[in-house]
Amino acid sequence: MSELSRGVRLGVDVGQVRVGVSRSDPHGVLATPLVTLARDLTTGPDAVPSDIAELAALVAEHEAVEVVVGLPVNLAGKHGPAAVHAKAYADRLADVIAPVPVALTDERMSTVVASRRLAERGVRGKRQRAVVDQAAAVEILQSWLDAQRRRTR
Repeated sequence: MSELSRGVRLGVDVGQVRVGVSRSDPHGVLATPLVTLARDLTTGPDAVPSDIAELAALVAEHEAVEVVVGLPVNLAGKHGPAAVHAKAYADRLADVIAPVPVALTDERMSTVVASRRLAERGVRGKRQRAVVDQAAAVEILQSWLDAQRRRTR
């Protein structure tokens, strides 16, 4: 088994209104919150939405070697409308940031887990809504990094 290649990875939690973004350290050990982007749903089919353009700029700025997008599989393991939406977003992002690869990973419970962890730390209400997308992106990226490490042992 090969070791996880060195380099920063970005984690992405795609929501209807916001996109949470996290980043890893170059060794792929720890995911940390980065930013929350507002979704741009007004762009025509030929233009690049501003949130995807901002993500592309983050990929360049952090010299990311890969982007991991959460795929919201439902609890029965099926792909519902949210998963179709996230896959389309990932495909669009992949077109814009090529040749940087975009990976999809199961993020079944990331927002639930992130909300619970924030609540345990006393972050609630509006303050929680402001950071829950970043926290969900951290959950997505961290679980992906952990799974990669388990596979390479």
